[in-house]
Amino acid sequence: MFSEQDFSYMRRALALAERAMFTTTPNPRVGCVIVQDGRIIGEGFTQPAGQDHAEVQAMKDARTRGESVRGATAYVTLEPCSHYGRTPPCAKGLIDAGVKRVIAAMEDPNPLVAGRGLSLLRDAGIEVRCGLLEHEAREMNIGFVARMTRGTPWVRMKVAASLDGKTALHNGVSQWLTGPAARADGHAWRARACAILTGIGTVREDDPSLTVREVETTRQPLRVVVDSRLEISPTAKVLANGNALVICANGDHERASRLRDLGVEVLDLPNTTGKVDLSALLRTLGERQLNELHVEAGYKLNGSLLRERCVDELLTYLAPCIVGDAQGMFHLPALTSLDDRLALSFTDVRMIEGDLRVMARVKRD
Repeated sequence: MFSEQDFSYMRRALALAERAMFTTTPNPRVGCVIVQDGRIIGEGFTQPAGQDHAEVQAMKDARTRGESVRGATAYVTLEPCSHYGRTPPCAKGLIDAGVKRVIAAMEDPNPLVAGRGLSLLRDAGIEVRCGLLEHEAREMNIGFVARMTRGTPWVRMKVAASLDGKTALHNGVSQWLTGPAARADGHAWRARACAILTGIGTVREDDPSLTVREVETTRQPLRVVVDSRLEISPTAKVLANGNALVICANGDHERASRLRDLGVEVLDLPNTTGKVDLSALLRTLGERQLNELHVEAGYKLNGSLLRERCVDELLTYLAPCIVGDAQGMFHLPALTSLDDRLALSFTDVRMIEGDLRVMARVKRD
């Protein structure tokens, strides 16, 4: 159905989309390549929200090169949009430019598009094909797909542990189990996320900043702290420079007011037991157009998120050491049957210099 050349051009479009990994939220990461007579005449990828989409960038690039896209083929990693948002619809732009053929990796899961962009192109007489390297394109935008199809972000939980699954000594010492390369890799996963989630226990023990520092980025994710009783100190590093959200459960109004005076948003989301309603929190983050949520928390919050089936993916770094009796990765109840275990599927295992990175996804019914 697709030629080797088609695969080659779409791989190039995916490589372009990857350049937008840290910058496009809440929009998807999209790449576009325009080909005329076996030559690439234009390339582009999605710019930050409110700026050009990939197709527009590619058409502008072609004009800059003195090329006409009339009669050309556009390879795009996501169905061209068909609605007016912050920018005009890309499907209309391709039609007006006279493109002859469009090959898309996947349909847009956004209900405002969902096949309409491809239909517009077909109705205009443009040859349209879809499904080339669809899996790769979907993985590129796994958070966007999650938010569009279920209303909540993709939740990735990061844990660094010894080979025997321990994250910290009983006295709280945890830095550093893994080496610099693993920590830098973890920061790259932070950078692609829309928000980083932690709990009050981690804030008290480690006072983390939860900012991206080990890789270059022009955007810092929102920092979210689960703190049922609003015990967080106003001087906590995670609250510095704003861009922070504290989630409580029937929190103290005076403490909340002090935090808001510092520019920190406080949101009350109690469940029936007086704790933070984690499912409601995910729905709220989805409503705020957050695609990927990166969790760096302690074993208690980790366990709560897993118990409530709020986690999609585990990002685990294992250091080549054994520490014995110490704090584990997840606070979970003892099982009486293996039938009740949380089933995972390994998706990637690789060495990060001296450490092992294991990625696994929670199996859904």
